[in-house]
Amino acid sequence: MKIITFTAIKGGVGKTTLTLNYGDWLAKHGKKVLLIDLDHQCNLTTVFEKTRRNNTIAEAFKEDDNAQKVKIDSVGPNLDLIAGFIDLDVLGSYLENNSNKEMMLFMWFKNNSDSLNLTDYDYILIDTHPDFSTITKNAIAISNYLLSPITPSEHGYNAKFDLETRLEKFRKSLFDYRTGETYVDAKLFFIVNMIRHNTSMSRDLLKHIEGDETVATIIPERELFNKATARHTSIFELANHDKAVLKQSQKFIKKADHLFQELASKTK
Repeated sequence: MKIITFTAIKGGVGKTTLTLNYGDWLAKHGKKVLLIDLDHQCNLTTVFEKTRRNNTIAEAFKEDDNAQKVKIDSVGPNLDLIAGFIDLDVLGSYLENNSNKEMMLFMWFKNNSDSLNLTDYDYILIDTHPDFSTITKNAIAISNYLLSPITPSEHGYNAKFDLETRLEKFRKSLFDYRTGETYVDAKLFFIVNMIRHNTSMSRDLLKHIEGDETVATIIPERELFNKATARHTSIFELANHDKAVLKQSQKFIKKADHLFQELASKTK
């Protein structure tokens, strides 16, 4: 089982869209996938129309006496979801005085792995809020890989260094006092996203990341992603059920398949 967190310091970089589409791509390639919505905006949960206030991922951050059982919803073949909670950021603020505040999700996984059959999944993908909050740190602490989208915007490339700096500081702060080894051992990769080759910002970003081994793949901007999200599905599922979309976007669907293969080769 591999745990992958999609994280970013700034919003609007396509993080949730990538989580959805990569998860569905893995599921369509025979992998058993669990999506966890750890963003209090709950966009991933909304896509699958699973919004609710009970039995969400918020239960993982509550004291045992008050916690309910987390519900896992099936949202497609090989694809499951743990719904997000709209007040998760408020709940996160209550954790600040907890000595284990950044390890609560780790402990929840440990305590519920058998009852929820979490080890049956090949991949667990976690969508987070665009920040470096305590809730996001919980996801980072249990992850094998971190995938962070960067975009051709004024501060897009700077966000890469911002995240790298914060992550290194977090690695040094969360460690086993007996061995001195960090609990944060996730490998960080970047996804260069929303590239438009006819713009100077895109060309500048591509020039900056040339030869950078932390870049997992480069994904061009396509309206197809927005269209699929608006119809509460992935680009692959949309193409499977809409012949007009398939005919119009067949070339890009093949390209996207190749790009996600690149991503999978980095996170296997």
